[in-house]
Amino acid sequence: MTMRTRLGRLACGLAGGVAAAALALGAVPASAETFKLGIVTFLSGQAAEAFGVPAANGAKTMIAGLNAGQLPAPYATKGFGGLEIQPVIIDEAGGATKQVQELRNLIQREQVDAVVGYISSGDCLAVGPVAEELKALLILFDCGTPRIFEDNKFSYVFRTAAHATMDNVGLVRYLKDHDVKINTFSGINQDYAWGHDSRNDFVAAMGQLYPEAKFEADLLPKFGAGQYGTEISALLRQGSDVVYSSNWGGDLQALILQAGPRGLFKRSQVVLSAADHVLPALGDKMPDGTIIGARGAYGLMSQPSPLNDWWQKTYTAEHGVYPVQAPYRMAQALLGLKTAVEKAMASNGGKKPTPDEIAAALKGSSWESPAGTITMANGDGHQAIQDIAFGRTRYDADKKMVVIEDVGRYPAKCVNPPADMKALDWIKAGFPGAECN
Repeated sequence: MTMRTRLGRLACGLAGGVAAAALALGAVPASAETFKLGIVTFLSGQAAEAFGVPAANGAKTMIAGLNAGQLPAPYATKGFGGLEIQPVIIDEAGGATKQVQELRNLIQREQVDAVVGYISSGDCLAVGPVAEELKALLILFDCGTPRIFEDNKFSYVFRTAAHATMDNVGLVRYLKDHDVKINTFSGINQDYAWGHDSRNDFVAAMGQLYPEAKFEADLLPKFGAGQYGTEISALLRQGSDVVYSSNWGGDLQALILQAGPRGLFKRSQVVLSAADHVLPALGDKMPDGTIIGARGAYGLMSQPSPLNDWWQKTYTAEHGVYPVQAPYRMAQALLGLKTAVEKAMASNGGKKPTPDEIAAALKGSSWESPAGTITMANGDGHQAIQDIAFGRTRYDADKKMVVIEDVGRYPAKCVNPPADMKALDWIKAGFPGAECN
């Protein structure tokens, strides 16, 4: 057994058994009857439990449903225009250099037709230019940094979810709309692209909507730190009205589990821009009254629709827990790709489309997802915008789960910059063109 075969089988097990045969070294190139799809997400490491494996499980559920033709309209046709989807699952762990090589392997060795993947902002920044060099279709399903398309112009790279500016502008609007009094605020964010960009957007949005508020402690522990005793002590000493964090995955779980017993959530109003994915695991350890976002109108803050009802019911039945932000984002990427493939096939006489044909169909497109409408409005038609929701946590002992109350929703054009402005410039200019009603 080769090393790649062993890694493939490990990845398949962690992702809930997705397409075992497709993961072995030497798998034959996709035929005219299949669409071979690379999927990259964390299957090991501190980001796997709360984020990466749920994303892989989301891929499993959605691909199985698409291949069987089980989704409600407009997605009831099988596969991608009749092409059976054949997934190849890759672990995102190991850093950007490793991911660049894994992307080359997927495209050149596995001969995938497209790649959907990447949670880490650092990984996304690294792999985009490689996909462009190889003229391979790459769909970024999650990573949050606005810099992907603000600093680059791509033909083959797309992101089917909004970037982190939406999270932070929406969060500050929620605080203002719900009359949270803020004279002082502090932050604790991971020391890499995601944490820096999120912190910068939040501070800038506070400057617009809470211009008198003072930014106090600005803490940037390294990604994967795991231990936050020093930072929690600093935040307790500071005693700011609000403590903000964009932490995610294992870092976020550790911060909550360590800060809760020490009283940080009682001393300050804690606001977490991307926290819904840790709720199932934390249960009653999640402090009541925490204001959280989900990076979209996802999970407990999603709204009913035939598509969302199917998605929630099917995912929950298969995995024993409701879907949170990572599987939602994976689902909307796959549905966007399905829409583009079938649009391309409608134009080319029903043939399996090329990366160029799919890219042309996906650029500037719009489609329905379980979380509402996704529109490729920014980044010259390569960057999605979408609606977002926020709310307050409360543990429900009868249901034995955290519920979200006092939910506030914001339309895409309220919380995302217009196509002709960089995110931070838009915030600092006072959100020109924002449509919030």
